[in-house]
Amino acid sequence: MAASLDDDVEFNNQDYYSLLNVRKEATLEELKASYRRLCMLYHPDKHRDPELKIQAEQLFNQVHQAFEVLSDPHARSIYDLFGKKGLEVEGWEVVERKRTPAEIREEYERLQREREERKLQQRTNPKGTISVGVDATDLFDRYDEDFEETPGVGFPHLEINKMHISQSIEAPLTNTDTAVLSGSLSTHNGTGGGNINMTVRRVTSAKGWGEVEFGAGDILGPLIGLKVFRNITQRCFLTAQCGLQFSPRGLRPSCSLMTARHLDQNTMGYLQWRWGHTSAMTTSVVRDTKSSHFTLAVQLGVPHSYLMMSYQYKFQDEDQTKVKGSVKTGWFGTVLEYGAERKISRHSVLSATVSVGVPQGVTLKIKLARASQTYLFPVHLTDQLLPSAVFYATVGPLLVYMAVHKLVIIPYTRAQKEEELELQRKSSATDIAKKKQEAESAVLLMQESVRRIIEAEESKMGLIILNAWYGKFVSDTSQKQEKAKVIDVTVPLQCLVKDSKLILTETSKAGLPGFYDPCVGEEKGLKLLYQFRGVMHQVISADTEPLRIPKQSHRIENESLKPWSTTGQ
Repeated sequence: MAASLDDDVEFNNQDYYSLLNVRKEATLEELKASYRRLCMLYHPDKHRDPELKIQAEQLFNQVHQAFEVLSDPHARSIYDLFGKKGLEVEGWEVVERKRTPAEIREEYERLQREREERKLQQRTNPKGTISVGVDATDLFDRYDEDFEETPGVGFPHLEINKMHISQSIEAPLTNTDTAVLSGSLSTHNGTGGGNINMTVRRVTSAKGWGEVEFGAGDILGPLIGLKVFRNITQRCFLTAQCGLQFSPRGLRPSCSLMTARHLDQNTMGYLQWRWGHTSAMTTSVVRDTKSSHFTLAVQLGVPHSYLMMSYQYKFQDEDQTKVKGSVKTGWFGTVLEYGAERKISRHSVLSATVSVGVPQGVTLKIKLARASQTYLFPVHLTDQLLPSAVFYATVGPLLVYMAVHKLVIIPYTRAQKEEELELQRKSSATDIAKKKQEAESAVLLMQESVRRIIEAEESKMGLIILNAWYGKFVSDTSQKQEKAKVIDVTVPLQCLVKDSKLILTETSKAGLPGFYDPCVGEEKGLKLLYQFRGVMHQVISADTEPLRIPKQSHRIENESLKPWSTTGQ
């Protein structure tokens, strides 16, 4: 049942907090004060016109129902968890109604855990990587034409010199056991191989786990391995691994041991010992913050020993574009890397990195990550440090991305968003029409009360709402062709004024008396032009932003006041 309740559409679930204009943490006294105020406004006995009397009765019943739910701790707890739909279920299969709010919440969390476990049993969590290496050195390091065997060919030769494909899936066996099946294929300059692995992992406790691995390949032969992870303290953990490879040259045992410790909140220290076909002792320090990443590593081993230092600076703007730069130096040479990463859709991230090193040369790396799949395209441009290669590796991807982004990505995402909004509008059309009718009825019922409130406020030069609009406003000059979608809410807001004050909570304003949603699924706001102590004030507020007026910061000069261009619905 929890799943069905969570999947209900938001517009079918009336917000009782917004209807009463109270905080989600409102006390019983705050609820009573709001309830009494709305009862005086909507009580059927206060309206003689038969049609208004019927409309008042409907709105009065809604207010009464909201107060009954929120004033009852038991019902309020159910409403907070499941919404209005949870109160309408006959028999209420989730928990017994005699339970306390704390017990209801505990039961709900238990059901959520069971739901997640059922999802886990059905999930394979596939992960994959496809890497295609391109040798494009002929673009910049071409042989002389005298040595070319094929005459008349003026185009540079591009070659795919290496490929790698790997894939893995998970199969949860129990709540603590998981089986992982993985495989990979690799080729480099015409030669290659592949392997397949089966791993069974068991979580032994909150502090550790262990796994057994079985593998086979066309080059190295079968493999049996064991790996154990254990948290020694809150700041330190240990990983041990051993394996036995059955190769054509005989048995190849291997073993490794790694311990790590949190040196501070952003810094880790690692110490690793590895024995086998390649033996080594490695120590490293890694510091990772929001804006930088630093690594210092030293390895002493056979046949490779090195000293490596890397520093990376990260920058992210409001559009989720990350700019990264790093320097790596060691006995193997020096490498400078810089690039950018950008989220191009809900599940896709595109990045490009230029690597310039000695003696590695210049390489452009393109990476596309979509969900759990990764696609890599390293393009090796030159073995030498040529300025032209660095220039084209930097400017080329940027120009291509700008063109694709403008001609493909932006139109696609805009069309996708419009399609989603259109489906949402169609599915909510009936409900919105009903809410609109209720809002118009509420405004009619408010007229007399608003007239008295304005007279009282004018007599003491208090708060007068001159103009109020709610919905989607178009202010960007690049979107002038787009129509504003707003409704006039001057009367409903004036009706909420009390003692020269207007207080709106953080809930969506679409649920306030006299309001409705004029643009389902789109970002909305509230614009107010009001007068206090004979001085003009103006404020713009987001939909779920709490608002309290009057305020000195809202005060405007007459010459700065500009008429609003809005189109109501």
